[in-house]
Amino acid sequence: MLNRLLFVGKLIVALNVLSLFSAESAAPSLNFSGTSFAPGSTVEANVPLNAQEKSLAAQGGNTVPPNAVATLATPANFDPRKSWPVLVPCSTSDFKRQNRDDLADFYRRVGLADGWVLLAGDGPQHARSDTVAWREAMTLAAIDALHRSFSGSDKWPVACAGFSGGGKGVGYVAPMVAKSGCRVSGIYVTGANEDHLSDGYTRIRPGADFLTTPIYVAAGRDDRIATVEQQYNVAGSIKRTGFQRVRIGTFHGGHEVNDAQTSIALRWFRELTK
Repeated sequence: MLNRLLFVGKLIVALNVLSLFSAESAAPSLNFSGTSFAPGSTVEANVPLNAQEKSLAAQGGNTVPPNAVATLATPANFDPRKSWPVLVPCSTSDFKRQNRDDLADFYRRVGLADGWVLLAGDGPQHARSDTVAWREAMTLAAIDALHRSFSGSDKWPVACAGFSGGGKGVGYVAPMVAKSGCRVSGIYVTGANEDHLSDGYTRIRPGADFLTTPIYVAAGRDDRIATVEQQYNVAGSIKRTGFQRVRIGTFHGGHEVNDAQTSIALRWFRELTK
């Protein structure tokens, strides 16, 4: 009798383990453009370019690549059935930097801690001519991949961020993202000594509603590349163009991305989308 009870007990344990294993195996895995990933990770996927994106990529004499490369970083509690704010970085073209480099180096830690999904689009190789149009093409391809991968993500709010030369480039990327149909919830500009957003708004014409987009300018007090005075001038120029919600914050530091300022900007953008 004792042996029989032990056998039954072992059988029950074995069945429970098998049931748990089967349940885990049957659980749907997250998939980004054909690449499986776990929440809390950063994943890359090759994504297609549509006709408009190919046309943009070709500007400046570039050879259109067979695909773009999208980089996605998600919080540990990421559930695509919920709505998530998305942060899209635009890097400088100096030093051969890619958008995914700025995602990893400047925004990922703060963004994930504040509950953001981060998304960057790049070419599979460096462009011969790293134009704004190239950055627009790769960014739009990454956003398209996000929308195809997660139902309802086309309604998620998207903020754009740029540091230094990326702070100038984002002045064109953000209006293009808005014109593509995304709800742009904010633009974060830091270390930029010229206003390119006003020109981007005029050239790309995303619509008058774009003027209500929150703009946060962060300026390092010891920045010698983009001085505080220059960055205040950038904010003033943006206001004169008609943007209605412009804030500027300063920090002790030089030509760098300041985590505290980034967090302030991201939290402000989220508050305004509630």
